[in-house]
Amino acid sequence: MAHVITHFFPGGTAEQYEAVVQAAHPVGALPPGQSFHVAGPTEGGWLVVAVWDSKATSDRFVHEVLIPTLTTAPIGFAGPPIERSAEVASLVASVHV
Repeated sequence: MAHVITHFFPGGTAEQYEAVVQAAHPVGALPPGQSFHVAGPTEGGWLVVAVWDSKATSDRFVHEVLIPTLTTAPIGFAGPPIERSAEVASLVASVHV
């Protein structure tokens, strides 16, 4: 079952986000199991939303890749995000950037 996860980084900036993405996604593509990724500035920080094929895949990426990357990215976010997640009940997309 698809799984959605949000990460809010208090005080986060575009530069910090880019540093983490470059370190966590070095091939420039979404990691295996992730089908959707959107991010941007919001009041008080930076918000990331991702849709995964399962909670297990999402958890594995967060614990094996994202959290270790946060501690090693040169100018990455100062700490772990505030996380919320849910089983996807509905997904409708029409992307215009």
